[in-house]
Amino acid sequence: MKNNRRSLVFVNVLLGAVLLTAAAAQAQPASQSTSQTSDRYRIGPGDVLDIRIFNRPQLSRDAVRVEGSGMIRMPLVDGEIQAACKTEGELAQDIKTHYLKFYRNPQVDVFIKEYHAREVAVIGAINEQGRYQMQRRLRLLELLTYAKGPSDKAGQTINIVRAPRSGLCSNGISAGDEGGSFMSLRLNDTMRGEEKANPYVEPGDIVTLPEADQVYVIGNVYSPKMLPLREPITVSRAVAMAGGPLRDSKTDRVHIVRQQQGGDAEIFVDLRAIARKQATDVLLQPNDIVEVRESTSKSMIRSLLGVVAPAMGQLPVRVIP
Repeated sequence: MKNNRRSLVFVNVLLGAVLLTAAAAQAQPASQSTSQTSDRYRIGPGDVLDIRIFNRPQLSRDAVRVEGSGMIRMPLVDGEIQAACKTEGELAQDIKTHYLKFYRNPQVDVFIKEYHAREVAVIGAINEQGRYQMQRRLRLLELLTYAKGPSDKAGQTINIVRAPRSGLCSNGISAGDEGGSFMSLRLNDTMRGEEKANPYVEPGDIVTLPEADQVYVIGNVYSPKMLPLREPITVSRAVAMAGGPLRDSKTDRVHIVRQQQGGDAEIFVDLRAIARKQATDVLLQPNDIVEVRESTSKSMIRSLLGVVAPAMGQLPVRVIP
């Protein structure tokens, strides 16, 4: 008797687990379908539509521009039809409903010919600045990939200036903060795809990548250059990033010009002492100019050689037997 009861309990538990699994399986496609629907492009003001009604060429229309109010007009239909905030399929169904008064089961298709409503701008330290017309919802990182990513001059932040919303859509993805907003994110977090730093971009957004603060390494180094201050850089590291000092450089007296209120300040550092850990490696500040000078006498000799050598190359060559 006890064995029968245990068997009955086991069957009930197993049946419950099966039912829960089936319910979860049914719920998953529904959530995926909702996600796919929310990602679909929704028509907005300025978009241009082609509307086709099967076997009704007199009703079909080419190049219908959605008005600023989000409305369009169709033959035989009294008043206007709202197109904004709807997908192509939703608008087609709405137009079909209007024509059911005149025709039995009309077949309506709507195609977006030109996208203008969902345009965003990407400017600043980006490889391909420009305006981008989105045909679906995009997250910030995906938009940056279309713009070929941040340039070498990009700093550590990325900003989104969100324009005020028109309020045409009471719900859905086109609804937003009517007063506009400003969002500042860490670029590294965005590039890693972290969710908090990778929001969906919205129509009218202006994405800006400010350039990093810069320092300059000039003088007697292998590769004089501008260095972006994406992270703290010391004077010895900056000189190394410029290829290092050339021969005959005065590494015991590297010159730093620092912009300050009231005038420029001059700092001299000894790279050899820094290498021996006998002096502090100065941390550079934005717009510092690091100048690696060379020995005066050697500099004069090198300059003279630069002038004399080309002249020597023009002399005729004679062979002494």
